Amino acid sequence: MSDYDLIVLGAGPAGAAAAIKARSLGLRVAVIDEAPAAGGQVYRAPSLALTATEPDADRAKGGELREKLAASGAVLYASHRVWSLTPGFSVIAIGPDGPLTLEAPNLIVAAGAIERHIPVSGWTLPGVIGLAGATILLKAHGVLPGRRVVVAGSGPLLLLVASKIVAAGGEVAAVVDAAPRTGWLARAGAMLARPDLIAKGAGWLLALLKARVPIHSGAAIRAIHGTVGVEAVTIGPVDRDWRPVDGAKHTIATDSVCLGFGLLPSTEVTRLLGAGHRYEPELGGWIPTVDASLQTSVPGLFVAGDGAGVRGADAAPLSGELAALGVNSRLGRGGDLASQAAKIEAAWHRSSRFGAAMSALAMPPPGAAAMIAAETTVCRCEGLTRTTLDMAIAAGTRTLADLKATTRCGMGPCGGRVCGEAAAMLIAAATGWNRETIGQPSARPPLRPVPLAAITGAFDYDDLPIPAPAPL
Repeated sequence: MSDYDLIVLGAGPAGAAAAIKARSLGLRVAVIDEAPAAGGQVYRAPSLALTATEPDADRAKGGELREKLAASGAVLYASHRVWSLTPGFSVIAIGPDGPLTLEAPNLIVAAGAIERHIPVSGWTLPGVIGLAGATILLKAHGVLPGRRVVVAGSGPLLLLVASKIVAAGGEVAAVVDAAPRTGWLARAGAMLARPDLIAKGAGWLLALLKARVPIHSGAAIRAIHGTVGVEAVTIGPVDRDWRPVDGAKHTIATDSVCLGFGLLPSTEVTRLLGAGHRYEPELGGWIPTVDASLQTSVPGLFVAGDGAGVRGADAAPLSGELAALGVNSRLGRGGDLASQAAKIEAAWHRSSRFGAAMSALAMPPPGAAAMIAAETTVCRCEGLTRTTLDMAIAAGTRTLADLKATTRCGMGPCGGRVCGEAAAMLIAAATGWNRETIGQPSARPPLRPVPLAAITGAFDYDDLPIPAPAPL
């Protein structure tokens, strides 16, 4: 007999909402999350050492979410890293007390999204941090990423991170957005669906203008300079396809760079379990193929939140509730909830319009591969430069799987999460192939790096039973 009716992976807005809804329907629910408390990236719980802080709306929402999840009766396994899963479903994790295995006939994957990286010269220097990493420093620990920071990449996260740095008393030397201003205007119709979120974004922009932060649109970092750490960046203009073009270049003194190009749906789990996927650039890239209840092609495997397509934090809880109703229906519990599901689905689609528009703003066009210089390290784990990867592609490598086999790109501890998108961009730029043909990185356990000792426990080779040799 299974331990639970449902296991939820991730305790962010989508996962927590799924668990709370499922518990209200009488299901036995377990929730697993890497963080020490529920909340996810958006509503991340502050460190216990962070006491003197300004009032924060997201922090208040996070506190309310954690209270509701605790009151729901769902069992939360916090500080647990899932490193493997098997169909049916068994979830294998490592936690503070060692290995943990949970089983349930239904699984909702609410693993959120990961950052998209486009390597630039010097991005391996100390002092360069992702936009998501910067938000963790600011939200959870009240720590500035640097004394004088350049925030660069694409999409609305640039304004969020830069405004939080200013609010925390830091200095933002510049915001550098590869997307042109016309990109924002082109999506004005979708953004009007959520005037409250427009107002929030306008507040971020106003805070930067008041602080006299230079905002460079249609520009990108050409190089990050420094010896033992970041000392300066050079920025220059890019065209509508994000290819570097001739024009005025600027060198800006800085000791930190927050760099990111939007978000990718986290699909490691759904890939590992064999679900079907499709490529949807407007939703961040590869997403699982799902039905109306967000069930994948694998029976009992559901997705919610940004892992089903990057739609934002406001749409995420609705997708979690929809998936929970789908699980309830699959189990044959609770009568007819079709009308409730229809209302939630309609609200989810309305909220999704704004989030999808923001995701599309950050999505690099094909020309963005030209931003990666020849000597730039693309695969940090294996130390592979663009030149090395281009040589393999010129020799006939055409898919991410082939590139991994040929060069080891994506075979390091990150599992391709950092370099995979950039590698695919290089293949597409050289061959003209579309992303569906180039494919996805393979997913294999361990999904996240884990210490071998944590898996094996106390182990002595002398304890291995060794059979007697076969007679001659």
